[in-house]
Parts: sequence; structure tokens; C-alpha cells
Amino acid sequence: MNEQITEQSAVPLIQLIDIYKIYQMGSTEVRANDGISLTIMEGEFVAIVGKSGSGKSTIMNIIGALDVPTKGQYILKGQDVSKMKDDALAEIRNKTIGFIFQQYNLLPKQNLLENVELPLLYAGVGKKQRRQFAMEALKRVGIEDKWKNYPNQLSGGQQQRGAVARALAGKPSLILADEPTGALDSKTSRELLDFLKKLNEEGNTIVLITHDHSVAEEANRVITLRDGKIVSDIIQTEKKEHEFV
Repeated sequence: MNEQITEQSAVPLIQLIDIYKIYQMGSTEVRANDGISLTIMEGEFVAIVGKSGSGKSTIMNIIGALDVPTKGQYILKGQDVSKMKDDALAEIRNKTIGFIFQQYNLLPKQNLLENVELPLLYAGVGKKQRRQFAMEALKRVGIEDKWKNYPNQLSGGQQQRGAVARALAGKPSLILADEPTGALDSKTSRELLDFLKKLNEEGNTIVLITHDHSVAEEANRVITLRDGKIVSDIIQTEKKEHEFV
């Protein structure tokens, strides 16, 4: 994390305070998240890593306002999200969070520009400004010339760039990337991770969810989950070069 961003980070973007997500499976209580507390400042690039069943997908859903905890408090940009109802959660997602998913989630019957415009449409942005913001986002990821193309006319890497543009279009406070390299070849994975680092250097806060430690180590801070708990939280001072195979 660069010094300029650190100096700007006077207020936490994310505060998770003693978060529990508990499911009842018959007579068995399953604690998908078991007392997680962490703080993420504006401008950080954080990876949350863990094996299947570690609780990383559950905490991603809570951070992304896709779900609420059973117990505990989640403060996002000074707002308590932990007790919000569905409509309020939807508003938080639309205005504060940009999502990048493993499977791109581009709608096949809409062209690239229309796909990138979707979050802005849901956020109530007018048509002219919506188009402007979407084109700016496509230009930022280097595929503005593909704006008329439909998803099946794009390569996997171009589709993922489109998904990144969609996440950026609303100028969110937080970019939440869920296994973003999972469907990509090694070359395209490298390009995407380099681009995420560039976005972070420009001031974007990024939380990356992954099971892959070599991907997680691209971040400036790595939080490891096991059995619903944080088992390590490491600031990385030295970066290693990784090959993706």
C-alpha cells in the first residue's frame, strides 16, 4: 500500500466487529464465521484466503452486503450494515460496492456497454450520465472499441475486463473481487492481477477473495481464514513474482 493512500486513510472503510454467521443443520450448529473482527482502511489491497469451508465466501457475502451476520456489527463507510433490510442492502451495493465475479455474469442479450451500464441503471443514474460513466470505465480497462459487442463475441479476458469496467462504472468506494482469476488462463490472470494492482495504486480499495495463495500474495495484506476464524493477518513488505499454472 502506497504512502499517499495510507495518509488519506484516517477513517476505516470496513469494520467487522465480532462477526458470527451461524446455520442450523438439523441438530448441529455450523459457525461459518466464528467471531471475525477486522478493519480495512481506504486504499488498501487486501486478500482474504482460505480453503473450501473456511468461511471466506460467507464473509465475502457479508462484506458485499449480500447477507447479514447472525451476530456482530459491520460498519461500512460509517454506516451499520449488519441490521439492514433487503432494500437498504441493495442501495449500499449499488452505490458503494463494485463486484467482480469469477464467471463474469455478463448478460448475453445485452452488448458490452449495456452490461457495464446495469449497476448505474439500478442506482438511478440518468441515461446520458450512465452512458458517459460506462464508456469511461471501458476506456479505463482498454476495451472501449468493443462497446457494441455481445459477450459471445468477446474473449475470456475481454469479458473479464468488461466485468471490471462494470464494477468501476459507479465509482464505488470498494471493489470486491470473488475468485476473479478462477476462469482465466495464466496469461490473462497475470494481466488481471496487474490491473487490480494498478487500480489500487490509483486509490481504489480492493478486497480479493481467493483459495489460491499465489493469487493472495499479490495483495499488500493477506488475511487467512480457517474454520470460520482469522488465523493470520499479514502486511506484506516484500512481493514475490508468481507464475500461474
